[in-house]
Amino acid sequence: QVQLVESGGDLVQPGGSLRLSCAASGFPFSRWDMGWYRQAPGKKRMMVALIDRDGDITNYADSVKGRFTISRDNARNTMNLQMSSLNSEDTAVYYCYVFYYGMDYWGRGTLVTVSS
Repeated sequence: QVQLVESGGDLVQPGGSLRLSCAASGFPFSRWDMGWYRQAPGKKRMMVALIDRDGDITNYADSVKGRFTISRDNARNTMNLQMSSLNSEDTAVYYCYVFYYGMDYWGRGTLVTVSS
C-alpha cells in the first residue's frame, strides 16, 4: 500500500525559508521519480518540482526556480523540498506525489502559509 506523508508546513514570514519532507512507503521508492505539487486557495493543483529516481535530474516550475530545491534520500525513503525567499504566492497546501504503475498517489498535504 503506497503511503506518502508530508511534514514541515508552517506559518512563515515573507522572505523566510522552510523545509518540507515526504516520507514514502509501500513501494520501491528508489526506482520511481517523485514530485512536489501545490494547491493554493481557489486555484488548481500545480507542479512545483520533480526529481528522477536517482536524484540526478530535477525540474522546477518557473515560479520557484532559484528559490526551491528538491532532493531525495533513497536510503531513508524520503524526499525534501527546501524553500527560500518565500512570498505570499507560495501559500498553498504542498503535496508529495508519485505515479506508480499507472496510478497517481498523493499524500494528504502540508500547509505552508507565507504571511507577516
